Amino acid sequence: GPGRDPTGAGQWPERGRVLPRGRTMTLEELPGDRRTAGRMEQAGDALEEVLSKALSQRSLTLGVYEAAKLLNVDPDNVVLCLLAADEEEAGDAALQIHFTLIQAFCCENDIGILRVSNPAR
Repeated sequence: GPGRDPTGAGQWPERGRVLPRGRTMTLEELPGDRRTAGRMEQAGDALEEVLSKALSQRSLTLGVYEAAKLLNVDPDNVVLCLLAADEEEAGDAALQIHFTLIQAFCCENDIGILRVSNPAR
């Protein structure tokens, strides 16, 4: 039915269910699945709108080091941490260590995490 995991593995939350804060959620693209591609596009459009609004309101911090500083100084005012890396950065061990530390900090402080691979999409 609607909202059910098409793989049958029961890994997707039911429609209307919210993940606990500090948890990560993935929406992976399945080759040849037009419904998944449509969902990815909708999620990307919504994310772009939210980021544009946050940028215009000056409530967006850009950069892994700048984000780490803000998380250290004022974690109570952080709602979401977006970690984006392209394929070239995936092999950067130092960056991956920073991502891991930031994710751990976010989980400890109930900050939502969204990890985006291939952000140019």
